[in-house]
Amino acid sequence: MEQITNLQGTFTLHNGVKMPYFGLGVYLSEDGTEVINAVKWALDAGYRHIDTASIYKNEEGVGQAIKESKVAREDIFVVSKVWNADQGYESTIKAFNDSLERLQLEYLDLYLIHWPVKGKYKETWKALEQLYREKKIRAIGVSNFLQHHLEDLLSTAEIVPMVNQMEFHPYLVQQELLDFCRKHQIQYEAWSPMMQGKIFELDAFKELAKKYNKSIAQIVLRWDLQKGVVTIPKSSKKDRIVANAALFDFELSAEDMALLDAMDKQHRFGPDPDNFDF
Repeated sequence: MEQITNLQGTFTLHNGVKMPYFGLGVYLSEDGTEVINAVKWALDAGYRHIDTASIYKNEEGVGQAIKESKVAREDIFVVSKVWNADQGYESTIKAFNDSLERLQLEYLDLYLIHWPVKGKYKETWKALEQLYREKKIRAIGVSNFLQHHLEDLLSTAEIVPMVNQMEFHPYLVQQELLDFCRKHQIQYEAWSPMMQGKIFELDAFKELAKKYNKSIAQIVLRWDLQKGVVTIPKSSKKDRIVANAALFDFELSAEDMALLDAMDKQHRFGPDPDNFDF
């Protein structure tokens, strides 16, 4: 396990690319001023990983913020995702090129299949493999893929996905899926780490926040990192963006890690990857 040392620390993907283990998610950040400010504040605060998607409709703003930032492009890990309606081989290539154009970038650091659309994700994956071979993407991966989706994909894939981005929090640990990904060297990544805000109501977190003299958000984000899971909390508020990243001056004990693991209820706040209709 690589050490969790600082905001610009990385986990190494199976192809050798270093992925910053902490980033900014921009889901629900409005295109224009809101997302531009959020990305600039994050980069100013030391973040080096920005996660967007075509369906978020804010790639233009993300690209503009990167362009206007003082941080060099090669120092920023930029992620986007192909939306469900665009899946299939040719349409994925087009969707990727459209994303690149909106972001005003020459390449992406990571491109993900957003959801496992039945009958389509294998063709979509072939398109990602092709774009990867053409060096238009430094790493390719999936999002919301359960073990059976991954096994199905791996049965024909030439390249093993480098990342699987999943809903992940103490109510949905999916340790078997985590272990499966680790075995196949697929880096696990969390979305919705705060359980859509429900985490702030839990007594266990209030107690841990008091114990470590940290915020509830900082406790759960630190848990993610110590689990070896990349995390991308979203916020468009400057103070929250800065505070979320203050995770490197404390460590959760093994007992407290186990306490949070034991909260697992297999409970989803987001859609079920086996049963979504969009």
